Amino acid sequence: MAWILLVLSGALEAVWAAALDRSEGFSKPIPTIVFLVALALSMAGLATAMRHIPLGTAYAVWVGIGAVLTVTYAMATGAEAVSLVRIALLAGIVLCVVGLKAIE
Repeated sequence: MAWILLVLSGALEAVWAAALDRSEGFSKPIPTIVFLVALALSMAGLATAMRHIPLGTAYAVWVGIGAVLTVTYAMATGAEAVSLVRIALLAGIVLCVVGLKAIE
């Protein structure tokens, strides 16, 4: 259960990162509210998961998932360029996250 919560919290990290960008310096209310809610839920999920998963592993997985999903979203929306090298590097992060779970 802790791992599922950690993965969901990592996904929420991507949500709050995207909402932070769309809030334009907290000048737009809806993205700002999405940012605050997603941030709170993401942090709460990470904190709860860390009761059962070691700090370093939990944080690395949380950041890895959030980073991969954030960059994937940016590439899908055209905000960042898509390249085979970028995709390969993101796949490397995914493999590292899977590896951390496998040795846990």
